[in-house]
Amino acid sequence: MLKFLSKVRVEYNALDPRKAACVEILAQCNARKAKESNPSCQVELQRRTDDSPPRIAVTYVNGVEEIIDATGIPAQAIRQRIFDRGQLLETEQMFREAGEPWPVLIPEEEIHQSFPGTKCQMCIYFYSQRKLKNRSSDKDTGSSFFLRSSFSLDLLCQT
Repeated sequence: MLKFLSKVRVEYNALDPRKAACVEILAQCNARKAKESNPSCQVELQRRTDDSPPRIAVTYVNGVEEIIDATGIPAQAIRQRIFDRGQLLETEQMFREAGEPWPVLIPEEEIHQSFPGTKCQMCIYFYSQRKLKNRSSDKDTGSSFFLRSSFSLDLLCQT
C-alpha cells in the first residue's frame, strides 16, 4: 500500500469510538513490510482533542492529496481505495513511458459494439471412471483434492 504513497497523515481523537479504521491503517503503515516497500513514505499521527471526525490524508507519489473521512469506512475499504488509485497511477505511468496518450479514449462506436463472448467447446477429463468410483475410499488427500478439482472443472465446462 505504501509504495504508491509519499505521505500518510492519520488524525483522530483517542477517546472517539469511531477511530478503529484510523488505528488499523496506522498499524498497517507502521508494519515492517510496509516500511520496506517504501522507506521514503512519511507516516504522521496527529492526535486531536476536538470532536472532528477521524480522517486519513494520503499524498500519492504524483503529488495528489486525498482526505478520507474514516468515520464509517472499514480499514480494508480504505486500503483497497488507496491500492486501486495506486494501480491507476502505475498504469498511467506505463502508458506515458511507452509514449501512448493518457487517458485512453475509446471511440463511441466501439463502446456500443456487441461482445460475442467465449464458449468452452470441449472438456478435458483428468480422471478415469474407475477413480471416480473409488474416490470415497481414496485415503490420499492430494489425489482426492485433484479429483474434486477435476470434477468441478468438468461441471463448469459442460455446454
